[in-house]
Amino acid sequence: MTADEGQAPAPRFGMLRTIALYKLAKVLLLLLAAYFELRLHDRSLSAKLVTWVDARPSGLEHAVVTQVLQWFSGLSESKIHALRFVTFTYAAVFAVEGVGLWMQKRWAEWLTTIITASLIPLEVWELAHRPNFGKAAVVIANTAIVVYLVWHVMAKGRRSPGERGSGSRAAAGTPRAECVPDAQAGAGVAPGRRTENPPR
Repeated sequence: MTADEGQAPAPRFGMLRTIALYKLAKVLLLLLAAYFELRLHDRSLSAKLVTWVDARPSGLEHAVVTQVLQWFSGLSESKIHALRFVTFTYAAVFAVEGVGLWMQKRWAEWLTTIITASLIPLEVWELAHRPNFGKAAVVIANTAIVVYLVWHVMAKGRRSPGERGSGSRAAAGTPRAECVPDAQAGAGVAPGRRTENPPR
């Protein structure tokens, strides 16, 4: 049995691909946010939203839409351009991470570990100043991702030298088959036995 046959088949959908879907979902949310931000520049859409909010003086949707419109109307043109740049940059980074993890690339594991770990202090600071359930869930999820990826990368690094060593030992210990010349077989010598030179 070869070394490849002895190894268990890799799961088709494991933790790495779950993290990849999480990253790609972030890309989708960021692109939707960028789209709605562009649409808010349309005065007719803004007027429709204001009319829709006025028709619903109470409720969660009234508070959310009102806060979004007030926040967006208070942004300057330079802040809007900066917001677009940050949004598309994060979307591009998350897309690279998601595709790389889905393809189970080693560089994607390192990239995701470094970037996600670097964002956790900012997320914790934001959670401490304006706490809510969504921010807490994001901090917990990103921390779990970093812990898993660090363990995964280190475990793979420890496993690789051992696998290479066992493969080398197996290759070195494999006996080589000896071919018996046809002349020996014709002389009546049994296959597999070595003939001795007669004494002179």
